[in-house]
Amino acid sequence: MKEIAVGKIKIGAGNPFVLIAGPCVIESEESAFRHAKALKGLTGRLGIPFIYKSSFDKANRTSIDSFRGPGLKKGLAILKKIKEELGLVILSDVHCRSDIKEAAKVLDIIQIPAFLSRQTDLIAEAAKTGRVVNIKKGQFLAPWDMKNVIKKIESAGNRKIILTERGVSFGYNNLVSDFRSILIMKDFGYPVVYDATHSVQMPGGLGDKSGGDGRFIPYLSAAAIACGADGIFMEVHADPAGALSDGPNMVKLKDLEAILLKLKKIEKAVK
Repeated sequence: MKEIAVGKIKIGAGNPFVLIAGPCVIESEESAFRHAKALKGLTGRLGIPFIYKSSFDKANRTSIDSFRGPGLKKGLAILKKIKEELGLVILSDVHCRSDIKEAAKVLDIIQIPAFLSRQTDLIAEAAKTGRVVNIKKGQFLAPWDMKNVIKKIESAGNRKIILTERGVSFGYNNLVSDFRSILIMKDFGYPVVYDATHSVQMPGGLGDKSGGDGRFIPYLSAAAIACGADGIFMEVHADPAGALSDGPNMVKLKDLEAILLKLKKIEKAVK
């Protein structure tokens, strides 16, 4: 398997699992820094490689009235400040080609959302930046379909690729995780991350917003590490009930340490 290096972090090829974590969306500069500092401190103490994630614009919210974030300019300025002051590797998602040029100036990893995982022009534009590209497997895709997505990135001369499993549609407003997907996608030669929080999401399940059931996050994360996932993606918030996006399927910050300690034990056992 190809090792993907970003900053001092190495993903895949037998390296320890990486945690990609942060609030779903940037709610404010103060909130973004508070969560980033807390996550850096926790992962540093536990010896877990950490990538900070938060969205500057959630363009795929269920309702037109949903909070989307501070937007491109202000959001990137906040992420840049976190990157420079805290020394963190930064990941965020892009939803349109016009955002990529500016986003690439700040982001270490450009993420393509699951809903957009077949948008050829968006993927190719992200690949051309030379940044690491994290592609979330669409809820509507089979794991073997991701081979075609990989070719789109490679066609731009970029082989810095991460694949992320986030569950597959199971009827209406529900997702289910098939852990064979991790093994199948690892065979393509690139690291595979498991998105433990979006996998328990219930898209549009609350009518004008998505629901979710965070009770299952620790167990699905454990299964993913046991199956060889190279990283875990978790959206984390100090107060999920008061979060402005995806609260029902975010991990409460105070509960994260116990989950991570369990994952480290499982990784040690399977390796």
